[in-house]
Amino acid sequence: MADLTIRPMTAGDADRVLAIYQAGLDGGNASFETVAPTWTAFDAGRLADHRFVAVDGDGTVLGWVAVSPTSARAVYAGVVEHSIYVDPAAQGRGIARLLLDALIASTEAAGIWTIQSGIFPENAASLALHERAGFRVIGTRERVGRHHGRWRDVVLLERRSPVVT
Repeated sequence: MADLTIRPMTAGDADRVLAIYQAGLDGGNASFETVAPTWTAFDAGRLADHRFVAVDGDGTVLGWVAVSPTSARAVYAGVVEHSIYVDPAAQGRGIARLLLDALIASTEAAGIWTIQSGIFPENAASLALHERAGFRVIGTRERVGRHHGRWRDVVLLERRSPVVT
């Protein structure tokens, strides 16, 4: 991993970020979404201070992580929902964990006390990653939505910060 850098996401990363997002969506177990948004929509929906990319020695973006607010209500200002995607050709190299660690450090420094995510139960690699990073399963939302014509469950996970009180 010596040739890997985690840095803030910029608009210059848009094409690679959205291509990696689409590749994850095409895999069928990443999201209910089926088409990556435009950069304008992506940018508007995610908090600018908590978006990171993993870049190899050649400057190629291999993965990304970002958060969205869960609510506009002030009481939930410290609760975010995150997404994390790694280029399928780069999976299995620890990139997701490095991105998640950067996100945790960033959100805790900003006073965010909960990161949550919904993951399809079939996405065993993502569930294992999140468990290793200190997330806990809250429960399973059964048949919460239809995806490609079939009902899908979603495992709801959260990580409560031990330092933000």
